[in-house]
Amino acid sequence: MGVWLCNTYPLARRLFDEAADVLGYDLHSLCSDGPAEKLNATEFSQPALFTVGIAAANVLREEQPERIAAVKAAAGLSLGEYTAVCFAGGLSFANALKLVQRRGEAMQSAADVVPSGMASVLGLDLDAVQKLCDDCRQEGEVLQPANLLCPGNIAVSGHITAIERLIPMATEAGAMKVIPLSVAGAFHTSLMAPAVDKLKAALDEMPITDTDMPVYSNVDAAPHTKADEIRDLLSRQVVGPVLWESSIRRMMDDGIESFDEVGTGRILRGTLKRINRKTPTDGFGDE
Repeated sequence: MGVWLCNTYPLARRLFDEAADVLGYDLHSLCSDGPAEKLNATEFSQPALFTVGIAAANVLREEQPERIAAVKAAAGLSLGEYTAVCFAGGLSFANALKLVQRRGEAMQSAADVVPSGMASVLGLDLDAVQKLCDDCRQEGEVLQPANLLCPGNIAVSGHITAIERLIPMATEAGAMKVIPLSVAGAFHTSLMAPAVDKLKAALDEMPITDTDMPVYSNVDAAPHTKADEIRDLLSRQVVGPVLWESSIRRMMDDGIESFDEVGTGRILRGTLKRINRKTPTDGFGDE
């Protein structure tokens, strides 16, 4: 993750070196050499994903300034929202990275309390997925739609025992596939509540400014530029569902005609195609 960027662009490597100073460990080495199980841990994966995203955006700003100058708004899925706020000028790189580090540590700590996780349900609509969650959840358990990505792709989040019940029942209900996700816990549910106070304290301490462009929030799928609103939404984000499809549709309604995905992977481009195949999409960050 991020290896191609660092090997190709000195600017990206300098950003990883700056990240190492902030984090207190060699992020580039972790991303390039692993071990994978450490990189996959939330407390490490979140700073890594954030740094790759900002590195890609900064390289793009340097290599194709006209492409960046044309950007009218920003959004990011879950952790990516911090990347969006930083890109939009609401946070410095160092301060955003400190927040992301504390967010990852707080969420990892909350995840360690109880066996929990997430799974992607492919091929069912939201009503069907919600019914499955209601049917599979037993007393005292949490299971709910957590990432509303695009038509036919919804991630559920909750106790592992409830997810294990849902997998065969989803197939019986007509799901094309159910894919357990490699995450530390039940993100975007009440099981992350212990992380909220820690994250809120970190956000309150951090200087956040009004952004230079609207940032569409996962929490309400609406554009925001005011620092106080962004601060509040970021603290609420870890326990609320990610309204990604609604965010994209709102952006389109607001006049956004094309999208760029910066950072590692192609997940966002894939969801965009499912939401509106005719919308031009591109990406930067992978080889």
